[in-house]
Amino acid sequence: MNLILIAIAPILAIITYIYAQDKYEKEPKGLLILNFFLGAIVSIILVFILYAFTGRFIPITDKYNVGQQFIQAFIVVALSEEFSKYIIVKYFAQTKKAFNEPYDGIIYAVMVSMGFACTENIMYVINGGYQTAILRAFTAVPAHATFGILMGYFMGKAKFSKYRFVLNMAGLFLAVLFHGAYDFFLFINFIPGISIGAFVSLIIGIALSRKAIKRHQKDSNFKSL
Repeated sequence: MNLILIAIAPILAIITYIYAQDKYEKEPKGLLILNFFLGAIVSIILVFILYAFTGRFIPITDKYNVGQQFIQAFIVVALSEEFSKYIIVKYFAQTKKAFNEPYDGIIYAVMVSMGFACTENIMYVINGGYQTAILRAFTAVPAHATFGILMGYFMGKAKFSKYRFVLNMAGLFLAVLFHGAYDFFLFINFIPGISIGAFVSLIIGIALSRKAIKRHQKDSNFKSL
C-alpha cells in the first residue's frame, strides 16, 4: 500500500501544480477527473493494442542495434503512447464546452497524461520497489507531464484556430519527438554516458513547458474578467 501511495504522490503533485496555473477560469473538477481516468484506463488499453501491432510488424531482433532502438523509441513506444493520449484529448476533451480557452489544452492533456503515467508508474513501482518509485518521481513522471503540456499547448491553440488539424498534429508531433528522444537515450544505455541525453531532453522539455504555460496564461480569454 505504501508503494502505491509513493507511486501516486508525484502524479498528484503535478496535477495540483497544473490546476493552480489555470488562473482565470477553472475547469470542472468532474471533467478533469474523467479525463484522468480515461488516460489511466482507455489510453493504456489502446497502447497495449498498438504494442501488439507494432511488436509484431516492427520486432526488435538486436537490442544493441542503435537503428532498431531508434525505431523502438520513436515509433513503437512514443508514437503509440502519445497517440493514445491524443485520441482522448482530441475526440473527448477538445469537444467539450468547458474547453473554452487555450490553457485548457494543457490542463486536459496533462490530466490524460497523468492518468496514463499513474497506471504505468504503479506497475513499475510494484515490480521495482522504493528505489524505482523515487527515481521515476523525478524522471519518468515529470517527463510524461512535459509531453502532455507540449501536446496540449498546440491543441489548446487548435481549438480556436482555422488551422486546427495542423496545430493538433504539431502537438502530437512534439510530444512524440520529446518522448522518443527521452526513451531513445535510455534504450541505448549500452553506449557509456549516453543516458545523460535523456535528462537533457527532459530539462529542455520542462523549460519549454514553463514557457507554454505562461504563454497560454497570457492569452487567456478570461484574463480581463
